[in-house]
Amino acid sequence: MSAWKLRESLETEGGSVRFDRVGTGPPLVLLHGTPFSSVVWRELVDRLQRDWTVFVWDMLGYGSSEKSDGQDVSIAAQTRIFGQLLDHWSIESPAVVAHDFGGAIALRAHLLDRRRYRALALLDPVALSPWGSPFFRLVREHASVFEQLPDYIHEAIVAAYIRNASHRPLADDVMAALSSPWLGDRGRRAFYRQIAQADQRYTDEVQPFYGEIAIPVLILWGEEDRWIEVGRAEELRRLIPDSQVVLVPHAGHLLQEDAPSETAAHISRFLAESRAVG
Repeated sequence: MSAWKLRESLETEGGSVRFDRVGTGPPLVLLHGTPFSSVVWRELVDRLQRDWTVFVWDMLGYGSSEKSDGQDVSIAAQTRIFGQLLDHWSIESPAVVAHDFGGAIALRAHLLDRRRYRALALLDPVALSPWGSPFFRLVREHASVFEQLPDYIHEAIVAAYIRNASHRPLADDVMAALSSPWLGDRGRRAFYRQIAQADQRYTDEVQPFYGEIAIPVLILWGEEDRWIEVGRAEELRRLIPDSQVVLVPHAGHLLQEDAPSETAAHISRFLAESRAVG
């Protein structure tokens, strides 16, 4: 995997957030999920930057963005920061592609903060209650205990957690890129901090408004998702008017890594169709 580096930064309410922009054309913003970073979008960026100006960012407390004790890295805080970035970039009505809890952030920004989008693609999103694996709930309830784990145990937990998101084995360099931000004292505290602040109320607040969505919506789901049951895709489709579901075979929750070509093709086709209509 070639080096992935975000070249710009913005000072936000909780610290410095790293971002980048590449390509030409209408604006397209990509939102990663947890416990990942913008690196999961690298292959999609390569494909989409020919037709779109693609904006990527590492959420506060993730990837290359600032990590510090006492940060608010909740879904609500990330939604506010997303709005700051949209203002900083001076873009209105972008197309948005959002994965995992990035989906919750994109939905909150659109429905609660009234941010306009051209189209929205949701990849295995955290969007419907209840959510959170047994491990996720255990850590959330005992985050202060997990923070005290020795490095070798913490590193094993992070690696196993990330691997479980993928249906296929992750290459060593990809594993390193996804796990390294969570290692060391600062990374360890940041890892458990973001889980401790993952509160279902942030999706409960926005879920009643899904029926108001009036833009093209693609719901893309890995058929082998072990984190969020694939049946949630159809449940979400019924709540969002005129949305469409596409299931990706042989892909888990981290479908950008399991099926990068198929994922990019589905998203490219959807965005091209929405661009033609718009």
